[in-house]
Amino acid sequence: MDTSKLMFRPELLKNERIIVTGGGTGLGKEMAQAFAALGAEVVILGRRSAPLESTSSELNGLYGKKVTPLVCDIRSSEAITKAIDLAWDGGVVTTLVNNAAAGFISRTEDLSPGGFDAISNTVFRGTFLATLELGKRWIARGLPGNVVSILASSVFNGGPFMVPLAMSKGGLHVMTQSLALEWAPHGIRVNAIAAGTFPTDGGGSRMNPRVGEMPTNDSAFVSPMQRVGQMHELCNVAVMLVGQGAGYINGETISIDGGAHLATSRYLELAKWDDQRWAAVRASIRSKDVRDREERST
Repeated sequence: MDTSKLMFRPELLKNERIIVTGGGTGLGKEMAQAFAALGAEVVILGRRSAPLESTSSELNGLYGKKVTPLVCDIRSSEAITKAIDLAWDGGVVTTLVNNAAAGFISRTEDLSPGGFDAISNTVFRGTFLATLELGKRWIARGLPGNVVSILASSVFNGGPFMVPLAMSKGGLHVMTQSLALEWAPHGIRVNAIAAGTFPTDGGGSRMNPRVGEMPTNDSAFVSPMQRVGQMHELCNVAVMLVGQGAGYINGETISIDGGAHLATSRYLELAKWDDQRWAAVRASIRSKDVRDREERST
């Protein structure tokens, strides 16, 4: 990511200590870089040590000793407790960014119970457990806190062929709204980002209908803007929610998808119609309008 495209002043996050789940690769890595570049201490969690070590080494080379890698399977409450204990030993954790995810496209009738569990246990259950663990600590110590969860546009309009992921993200959307109300008196903010299509080697390639390929500007139904998102665009929203300057934003799920959540595949298809097709549609509508007027009683 080109950090020169971050829209915030240097050292904005100097006093923040941020946990990023799924922080070794993809969107998690990009956000970790943005946070570290702006002065935060970052703890990245993930199930695979190699990408965690690679990312921490890369970012520490750029920004100093800012990034700490911790292996953690967020499907396990015991693993979460241990990881947060270790993260807390280095200083008070101020923010949790829930980014860990799992998913793949499939016809729902082809899914096995195990396939469903593989997604929901990470995305839904694991995210809740991590949020709960940190929330309890903040409340017990009388500390403010901040939670940002990375969701998807499907929370607004459904996710066919990705039902376990859409269900899990939808549940986290409601968790965001519910905990924002319940924990606000404790000084804990809970928000989310509904991300559209951002090319990543992991989730981006598995969720692309052209399996194994990363989505591109030419991929079908990317967004009404006819392009994929750029990493700095997502990171700017994440930094805004993590920083103290947005302290009155609470319970929001902010879309960053080029307007895709406002459209469906049916209406995106209209973008492909030529002038002749639109002329035929207008003629058909006018004809129906004439018949309707003739049948009116008043």
